[in-house]
Amino acid sequence: MKATRQFAVCSRIASVGASLLLFLSPARPAASAPPSNEALVLQDHAPGTVGPTLTSPASADTLDFAYFRDRIEPILVRERGGFGPSVSACVTCHVRSATPMPLQPLNVAPDGSVFWTVEQSRQNFEVMGRLVAPGEPERSRLLRAPLAPGAGGTHYHAGGKFWESTDDPEWRIIADWVRQIAPAEPTAATPTLQFEFFRDCVQRIFLDQRAGRTACVNCHNGGVRNFAPSIPDGRPYWNEGESRRNFDVAARYIEPGHPLLSRFLTRPLHPDAGGDRFHAGGRRWDSQADPEWQMLASWVRGEAPKCVLEE
Repeated sequence: MKATRQFAVCSRIASVGASLLLFLSPARPAASAPPSNEALVLQDHAPGTVGPTLTSPASADTLDFAYFRDRIEPILVRERGGFGPSVSACVTCHVRSATPMPLQPLNVAPDGSVFWTVEQSRQNFEVMGRLVAPGEPERSRLLRAPLAPGAGGTHYHAGGKFWESTDDPEWRIIADWVRQIAPAEPTAATPTLQFEFFRDCVQRIFLDQRAGRTACVNCHNGGVRNFAPSIPDGRPYWNEGESRRNFDVAARYIEPGHPLLSRFLTRPLHPDAGGDRFHAGGRRWDSQADPEWQMLASWVRGEAPKCVLEE
């Protein structure tokens, strides 16, 4: 078998302790550990963009790569008791996936254990670093998505909730990593999504079909992501109560203040423009310069944009 060949295997993995369906790479010799001072530097982001810029030089304001590899990556492959939300290992969903945290394929050692090479770990490190608010674990999507809503977590995470509180040992390990760097600037208050703008403008996008594209209402009228359900009684638009309900569903996929951490904006955006790698409904926006995308980004940042859609 060629060393470059990738294959899927359902195997009893010793280091995980359960049968997991994973995308794996053939075993390769383990690489030596990286220097302990190797790190990811988070720079201030440019206006109109969200998330840290990744650079390579080490400095005092860094995330520790050695800590990530020794303490955090083991959490990603840890057995959680089964398959499905809240009981599957993180890698079950996040290896070679279309999520905002796509991890590298695992390698299998002769003893059945799994591992990432140093090079693969660096790629995981950069991906996960984009989900971190420097110095602020409570604001970091990496720590909020698997955390129970009552403890400050997001309302929805497809993989379920793993931590009931911020006292969970796993949460604290990752939080200590995030606290290694100081916030880039004083923390601003999280903006509030304006329901009225969603009701009067954003929902028009759901009904608008661009040439050669699929309208949002064709896919998002059912299931857990049903923020654009069918309008009853032959009416042309959703009423106040329906709009409020649609708003609540859509808000699950929005990180206020962070357009590029919001799936509501990244799923329909072309990957070359910073969007997710996969969206079943195709791409609505080919560029962040699209006036519609810019309008939504402004709304997510808590601003008061003008609606670019016609009545």
